[in-house]
Amino acid sequence: MTYQIKLDVFEGPLDLLLHLIDKEEMDIYDIPIAKITDQYLQYIHTMQTLKLDITSEFLVMAATLLSIKSKMLLPTRTDPSLQQLLEMDIDEVDPREELIHRLLEYKKYKQLAGVLREKEIARNQIFTRPPYNLTPYLVQEKENPVEGISLYHLVHAFEKALIKYSYREPLTKVEREEISVKDKMIQVINLLKIQGILYFSELITSQATRTDIVITFLSILELMKQKRIYCIQNKTFDDIVIHYSSDKGGTEFGLQSY
Repeated sequence: MTYQIKLDVFEGPLDLLLHLIDKEEMDIYDIPIAKITDQYLQYIHTMQTLKLDITSEFLVMAATLLSIKSKMLLPTRTDPSLQQLLEMDIDEVDPREELIHRLLEYKKYKQLAGVLREKEIARNQIFTRPPYNLTPYLVQEKENPVEGISLYHLVHAFEKALIKYSYREPLTKVEREEISVKDKMIQVINLLKIQGILYFSELITSQATRTDIVITFLSILELMKQKRIYCIQNKTFDDIVIHYSSDKGGTEFGLQSY
């Protein structure tokens, strides 16, 4: 019959001791030093039989275990045969204490090393690439030319126009020239096509009646609604600048042949 021996690879004597303790399900805080020493020496002997290289630290640990084993065999203070030594100062420190402390420290760092090894394996499954410029893929928002302009700005301009140009119409005036909102819209568009821009104050002459101001204001609102024009006010209470918008066709919304 062939006798086969399988030896695990250990990183040091403490690693071997932990293996033996786990294998035999020993309490690390109360190690049966005689049993663990015998198993450790048996392992060293097997390595020598197989002519494997044994580092000096394994031999140092073997000597340490033998030393602890010999101390454990010494009689204690409670031995009845040593009653006469009870008054003497004898050190009763457990000779296994230093070994237990070293094993606990080694076990803690071995577990931490295992956690780091798992993280390393997981990290190796991640492949990265250099930073890439994603600016071309960003959504470019067009600048709103009428940002900040609201109906309240036009209402304020309308109120200013009423205050500035309001006056009593002559009582002798019986007939007045009527102009529709549509006609005023056509007039504004034609002026914009010629001049490019208009100031709101330009549309209100000093002779304008209240009706003219209302018609002008309504035509501006309707043109903005139809997106034929857009208005910009550079700062608060400044004159409103009217711009022609070329996005719409010339025949839309009933405005023909400007």
